[in-house]
Amino acid sequence: MTEWWKRKKEKTRKHRHGDRYTFGDFLMDVLFWIPELIILPFRILFWAVRGLWRIIDIT
Repeated sequence: MTEWWKRKKEKTRKHRHGDRYTFGDFLMDVLFWIPELIILPFRILFWAVRGLWRIIDIT
C-alpha cells in the first residue's frame, strides 16, 4: 500500500526544478494578483465610506 501511495503522490505533485523561480510560477503569481489589484480600490473606497458613515452617524 505504501508503494502505491508514494507513486500516486509523485504523479499528482508538481515537479519542481530545484528552487528556481520559473516562468510558470511568475505567470501564476500574476494571474492571482490581477483580480486583487482590480478589486483593491473598490475595497478601500468601501471602507472609507463605511468609516465616514459611522463618524457621521455617531454625532
